[in-house]
Amino acid sequence: MSSQSEIAAQYGFFEARVVRSRRLGPTMVRVTFGGEQLKGFASGGRDQSFSLFLPHPGQDAPVLPIEEGEHWFTAWRALPEDVRAVMRSYTVRAQRREPDEVDVDFALHGLAGHGTAGPAARWAAGAAPGDRVVLLGPAVEDNRSVCFRPPAGTDWVLIAADETALPAAGGILDELPAGTAARVWIEVPHAEDIQDFEIGADVELTWLIRDAGTTPLVEAVRGADLPAGAPYAWIAGEAGSVRALRRHLVGERGIDRRAVTFSGYWRRGASEEQLRLEAMSGDASDEE
Repeated sequence: MSSQSEIAAQYGFFEARVVRSRRLGPTMVRVTFGGEQLKGFASGGRDQSFSLFLPHPGQDAPVLPIEEGEHWFTAWRALPEDVRAVMRSYTVRAQRREPDEVDVDFALHGLAGHGTAGPAARWAAGAAPGDRVVLLGPAVEDNRSVCFRPPAGTDWVLIAADETALPAAGGILDELPAGTAARVWIEVPHAEDIQDFEIGADVELTWLIRDAGTTPLVEAVRGADLPAGAPYAWIAGEAGSVRALRRHLVGERGIDRRAVTFSGYWRRGASEEQLRLEAMSGDASDEE
């Protein structure tokens, strides 16, 4: 088991600036970050997650007490909410060298005709070259924030994601070994949000368009004829849908719970701050 110091050594703070941004559809915008410090940022690919710190309107840079070392989180929490940097979790969509750049895809909830816009969505919608951010991310490629890890003996892969997990699903598909059999469902709000992925012949990808009040992702997986053999499932998106899918796969399909990786990227009616505090206090439940 890794010690806390060993885990902490896997990560670092990296100051960066916006290089460019591009709308991918009604719901998604891709923001590219660059900067000298990103030389030390070492994405492990797949569903590599990291924490992104953003400034409030009127601030030149995110206010973050990096100098506090391992006590930064306590010092950050002690700052006034309208002063301390906005912190959100995101996935690395792509990373390049020479120059060092990181692509991050943002779901524009509340700005694409549904939901209430949060500070990160508002920031991403207006991101301009030169805007300053801070990334708290991996300093080594083999790090604990890469969760897609099919065990030995896996015969095929199941991936189920909504638009918030679309960048992670895309990263996984980019690096899926040739010949890997996979069944993939991705739910998005609009047909224009569908993206072009290069997928192998053994990958069956189904796009689902969400109507108001529906959860086609859950129903599509429930109604699917799944392949024989030992599966590995990766499911991510809205917490309620993720729980329903996990219960279905483990309880109704009989998939070994150890072969199901699941993550609630967001929850209806809850902010990311609430979800983080619940996780830290132990109130978040991995329901069976």
